[in-house]
Amino acid sequence: MTDLQQGMDNDEHAQLIAGLLAPQARVSPKYFYDLAGSRLFEVITLLDEYYPTVTEHGLLRRHATEIAAAVADAVGDCDWLIEPGAGNCEKVRHLLPALRPAHYLALDVSAYFVEQALQSLRPDFPAVAMSAVGADITQRWPLPEAGGSRLFFYPGSSIGNFTPAEARALAARMRADCRGQGGLLIGVDLVKDAAVLHAAYNDALGVTAAFNLNLLRHLNRLIASDFQPRQWDHVAFFDVRAARIEMHLRARESLTVHWRCPAAGGLPGRREFAAGQTLHTENSYKYTTADFTALLKDAGFANVRSWTDERAYFAVFLATTDERE
Repeated sequence: MTDLQQGMDNDEHAQLIAGLLAPQARVSPKYFYDLAGSRLFEVITLLDEYYPTVTEHGLLRRHATEIAAAVADAVGDCDWLIEPGAGNCEKVRHLLPALRPAHYLALDVSAYFVEQALQSLRPDFPAVAMSAVGADITQRWPLPEAGGSRLFFYPGSSIGNFTPAEARALAARMRADCRGQGGLLIGVDLVKDAAVLHAAYNDALGVTAAFNLNLLRHLNRLIASDFQPRQWDHVAFFDVRAARIEMHLRARESLTVHWRCPAAGGLPGRREFAAGQTLHTENSYKYTTADFTALLKDAGFANVRSWTDERAYFAVFLATTDERE
């Protein structure tokens, strides 16, 4: 049983089923990340085609001192460094020596996975108090009651999984949770040549396909469904007008999926898929630096600056409240 499954309530089950029954069947990308999905994503980040991770690592490594100085200038000492969707916690390694936070809080849907990551991180930074919390960032997250400045660290361009309106709302929630003194350091994938984007989500080894198909196995555990991964193909493409990658699973043949929904007292449900019909599993929106700067200011942040790589593939933004208490 996954951490996410343990925490699911009837409302979340109902939302999941409603997505499966929608005219365009859909499921939230958060269901990618059971333990197997988290490990598959780690492999994806090592692929030659998948530029975001290595590019962001490079940006954080090169600019960590400059970022820390900008944080200190805007909000003072970093009391709490909070990373939603922390995963393997590798990117924070670039920041901890420069920021020197008193506390590091790692949030992830798989508390077990992130706690394993902290076990290798703690010995390298003994002066930082570290804790892992299982949390779905699309819901309310548990945050410390203790005061002090808060810097949210949200790398990996995961903000692209949300629509621009949802991304603005999430950024506004982080702004509110700064409690007046703090900021947000966030990684954002930028608009670029469609061929580069296509390759990043359709790797030659098929790891992204395995990652996408693993979602079906996760759903089978969550709602007692009978998805058969061999009946589905991975599909990913760039929608130029919407500036987003879409990932789908496409039925290879006409089929029917059954499930038992805890929200309906365990009663059975079903969805028929025609051959070629898809289950929409992810969007990944891409931004220009100007558009994302405007989004952060609309979310309530006072000051925004950014760093990009030499190809302008990726950007790291620092948005601060500029309200010292």
